[in-house]
Amino acid sequence: MESNPNDPTPYYRLDPDTVLQAIDSTGLLTDGRLLALNSYENRVYQVGIEDTEPVIAKFYRPGRWSDDQIQEEHDFSLELADAEVPLVAPNLIDGQSLFKHDGFRFALFRRQGGHAPELEDRETLAWLGRFIGRIHAVGKARPFAHRPALTPGRFGDDSLSTIREGRWLPPHLETAFNSLADDLMLHIRSAWERAASARPIRLHGDCHPGNLLWRDGPWFVDMDDCQSAPAVQDLWMLLSGERHEMERQMADIIEGYRQFCDFNTAELQLIEPLRTLRMLHHAAWLARRWEDPAFPTAFPWFDSPRYWEDLILNLREQLSAMQEPAISLPFS
Repeated sequence: MESNPNDPTPYYRLDPDTVLQAIDSTGLLTDGRLLALNSYENRVYQVGIEDTEPVIAKFYRPGRWSDDQIQEEHDFSLELADAEVPLVAPNLIDGQSLFKHDGFRFALFRRQGGHAPELEDRETLAWLGRFIGRIHAVGKARPFAHRPALTPGRFGDDSLSTIREGRWLPPHLETAFNSLADDLMLHIRSAWERAASARPIRLHGDCHPGNLLWRDGPWFVDMDDCQSAPAVQDLWMLLSGERHEMERQMADIIEGYRQFCDFNTAELQLIEPLRTLRMLHHAAWLARRWEDPAFPTAFPWFDSPRYWEDLILNLREQLSAMQEPAISLPFS
């Protein structure tokens, strides 16, 4: 039975027996141990295997990605692993990485231990910069054929359409939000035009600290959002604090990055626009997934007026940030 891509509750049939049977269908022998891991977009489990280490099984949300798009994620991950980038790539079984069972598509990964990186440490930032540079050196070799690109249209306009058409905004906030959204998109597009020399490349796409594990160095995980984007998309989420702090952090990252890959400093002006797009995209993501029972439980504040009031406040701060000069580096 194929899963309905328009089903708002696509995982209701994914019970423990189905998960174990899916893993067994690959030729592995499960031992009955099953632990659900923290994930909302997909469903992820640690599954015990007879006489060996457990595996991590990721069941892809039906309808989100095509088979070709998922396979392209896997192929890029394996390409990076072959280049000795410390990235947790999908397991291959008889040359296959994407499996299907009972209407669900899934992949298996080895279990990788580690802890969050210490981003306040300058050597850690340089280390991360070196490995992101290696990811991007591989990513530049050729474009994606099926994965989408991060653009103002996809992350901005599409997100705003979802929010507006779903009538998520409290009536008393509609005018303020819509006026602000127009101004935000104007500044985002202007920054994109100023950074026209930025070349979209294959990259991780969601390189926040939660997707980094540290054990004797960094390990990159979860390529589910790999896409084409300017290189700075994989860098800006490592920054925090005041302007002078972010400049110092970016300098450390780029010092390591440039050992393996060139960096176009014109992309620095995309940091705040990308942050703004991420905020809009996150709000739209919650709206699109709200009928999935896991989302109201995990994000009960989303449909409250307070959430939208706070979002508008934060977006106004982003508008101000985009009107300021971009951060700079002490070297060109």
